[in-house]
Amino acid sequence: MDESTLRRKVQRKSKIRGYSIKLDALAEIVSFASRFDGCEDDAIDLVLDHLHDESLQSSIIDKDAVHRVVSILLAADEAGEECPDTSTSTSALCIIDAFDISKYRYDPIKKIFYMHTGSLPIHGDASAKAALYRDRFLLLSQRLSRDQHFSKPAFDSGMSHFGSCEISPIQSLVGQTGRKWVMGVISQMEDGHFYLEDLTASVEINLSSAKITTGLFTENTVVVAEGEMLVEGIFKVITCGFPPLEDRDKSLKLLAGQDFFGGGSLTKEETLRLADLEKRAINDMFVILSDIWLDSEEAMGKLETILDGFENVEIVPSLFVLMGNFCSRPCNLAFNSYSSLRLQFGKLGKMIASRPRLKEHSKFLFIPGPDDAGPSTVLPRCALPKYLTEELQMHVPNAIFSSNPCRVRFYTQEIVFFRQDLLYRMRRSCLIPPSTEETSDPFEHLVATITHQSHLCPLPLVIQPIIWNYDHCLHLYPTPHVIVLGDRSKQQAFKYTGITCFNPGSFTNDSTFVAYRPCNQEVELSAL
Repeated sequence: MDESTLRRKVQRKSKIRGYSIKLDALAEIVSFASRFDGCEDDAIDLVLDHLHDESLQSSIIDKDAVHRVVSILLAADEAGEECPDTSTSTSALCIIDAFDISKYRYDPIKKIFYMHTGSLPIHGDASAKAALYRDRFLLLSQRLSRDQHFSKPAFDSGMSHFGSCEISPIQSLVGQTGRKWVMGVISQMEDGHFYLEDLTASVEINLSSAKITTGLFTENTVVVAEGEMLVEGIFKVITCGFPPLEDRDKSLKLLAGQDFFGGGSLTKEETLRLADLEKRAINDMFVILSDIWLDSEEAMGKLETILDGFENVEIVPSLFVLMGNFCSRPCNLAFNSYSSLRLQFGKLGKMIASRPRLKEHSKFLFIPGPDDAGPSTVLPRCALPKYLTEELQMHVPNAIFSSNPCRVRFYTQEIVFFRQDLLYRMRRSCLIPPSTEETSDPFEHLVATITHQSHLCPLPLVIQPIIWNYDHCLHLYPTPHVIVLGDRSKQQAFKYTGITCFNPGSFTNDSTFVAYRPCNQEVELSAL
């Protein structure tokens, strides 16, 4: 950002706060803000917020007051740089288990989110299932209400076709004529008959001639549809799409410091400092592998080659993410080789421990796959059982066993890891063939679906069960910076509306993996 733009920003922000800035004080703030490339707005706000806490004699800000504040902020920034070990251990890498994420609910009357404070039993009662659908709908409804195209006009004026498209409650469709916009969840109340439901009512829909947007339309997905009521009481859909996305920064401003991600909320000062450190962390790299069969000699041989390669590079990766499945056979009721699987995990631990640089400087994160050992196939899945992993943990103290999905915060960057064969299951459950107008790539359709739905797995619960009280662990709101979808389909990367999404592919079958550099969100698709 050039200096003249910065000066105008400082003057405007100061005026809003009721300050008059002297020229030398203005130059001091501009000089400070220009140190933080890309975060100038936050830097200006930070200085002005600290000035508010100073004992000012008048509303005219001079250089001395600004210099005192800037000196304090620079000293704090330098202190963070002088203690890189502390910063790395406490702030740089934070791994969040799904079951540790706070639950927030939206109050449509007060129009605010509030934290759920009661207990969250794994076996919820019937009301928890109803709340799951209600919470998903309200999450997207409050997001849609801020979109300029769907907000109610302030004055009752004729709008063009591309103007305001006010959402009508489904209950109000009875007896109405003409085109209407509605928002609802697609459900199948009777075999072969699909309905659209919101919090007021439900209506049968006809999708036979609907024009759809990019995405995979399945039961349980929330859609915005334009259509008209037919005489027989069926809503004939003309156009149908997912609720529009909201910019991450806009969502965060509205949440007023509430921690939806689970890594702890950051102050403006911390965000600035960590964003600066993140950009400087050019040597940090994450290596992500999915589908590693420990009982396959070929897979273990390939993994050994990968570890050897990274052991001998100048700077070893800071994090290895190993996602299941960890066995070639599903660990279900018919599986009776847990003792041998435990030994194979121990063998992997010895393999990592024999490479001293990786053992000392790298962290190893293990995320279970859909067929790995655990209490059930329901989502979210808890970490791998301790019985299987304790031998590996003895050899590799840096090993971390987390849930599926799992969240990682690197400085300010939010990354979601999810291991599920989602693409195949979503395509099988489609009610309408995906649109080919914008793309014919199935992975791009999948990414569009989960980001617009703000949910990692919008499949019907009969296809993929979810713990009712922990559905919030699969929410993608506000949108994270990176989504890693471990899938058996081919390796792929796709950047969608600023969100980096990629699939490392199946390591056992295709020998593929991904090297990811968080400092610039660079995805390197790799293979042996």
